[in-house]
Amino acid sequence: MSTETNGIFKVSSNPHIRSKDTTSKIMQYVVIALLPTTVWGAVYFGFHALLLVLTTVAATVFTEFIYEKCMKMKITIEDCSAVVTGLLLALNLPPNAPLWIGVLGGVFAILVVKMLFGGLGQNFMNPALGARCFLLISFTSIMTNFEYDTVSSATPLALLKANGADIISGGFVEPGSDTIGLLNLLVGKHGGTIGEVSTILILVGAAFLLWKKVIDLRVPASYILSFLIFIVIFSGNGFNINYIVAQLAGGGLMLGAFFMATDYVTRPITKNGQIVFGIFLGIMTGIFRLFGPSSEGVSYAIIIGNILVPLIERVTQPKPFGKGGERS
Repeated sequence: MSTETNGIFKVSSNPHIRSKDTTSKIMQYVVIALLPTTVWGAVYFGFHALLLVLTTVAATVFTEFIYEKCMKMKITIEDCSAVVTGLLLALNLPPNAPLWIGVLGGVFAILVVKMLFGGLGQNFMNPALGARCFLLISFTSIMTNFEYDTVSSATPLALLKANGADIISGGFVEPGSDTIGLLNLLVGKHGGTIGEVSTILILVGAAFLLWKKVIDLRVPASYILSFLIFIVIFSGNGFNINYIVAQLAGGGLMLGAFFMATDYVTRPITKNGQIVFGIFLGIMTGIFRLFGPSSEGVSYAIIIGNILVPLIERVTQPKPFGKGGERS
């Protein structure tokens, strides 16, 4: 694009399409969308969970500020991307995790995964999930301890993996029970990380992002549908609706599909690539859950998918107009 002023051409690089949505506005929308499940996590799990969320967010923001100050870079914390990273990381932590876990994870997410690769837009994996995987590997016992409010309970997915679909009930069950209540999964009355327990509130936040056109359904829909097909074929439970609902709502799938797999920086930019990306995530999550030693698999699936994004974009890149077609 060029314009002429007093005989001098001013040339600007692409893209030439401008949007009214700024990075800070998009990040603010994401924070708003995450508020319902965050508030529920704080109410249900108690004050320590709220303090863990606030501590983790403070750690990510402070780390970004200090790094940019020390490196004499422009201070960018006002774009709220560090807030989103801290909030997503906190929502993926057990509610009883010590505060230093949130601080360490927040520093790792910003310093190692984000800033050392060039800052926002340059990181090759989702910072929050990168930090969560680091914490899972380094502090497994802490990151897999979901005891809360004196109730010691395995996550629904752990119960499902250990005991099969026969323990699923259609209604509510008491917290700490060895039975999975589907209504518990939907409302959010069960063990798990702070932000993954209430499927209904996660979907409310996702609907808000869809309404604001911050995300679309290519990645989440292809992710969830491919995962659904995978477990129907390979779980041995067929089209058992109770089992399917428990798998969809019993862990971090919904939070991951709508809030982390849709990350602009670490998902493919091509439309077909986003669908391929979602299908890959669904298959990998199914493999981890059904055949791996752990009952979960969303975080690792998305991280591996992030690493493969350049390859996915390469094979799904649309051909320029007039090139690559068959000659008559």
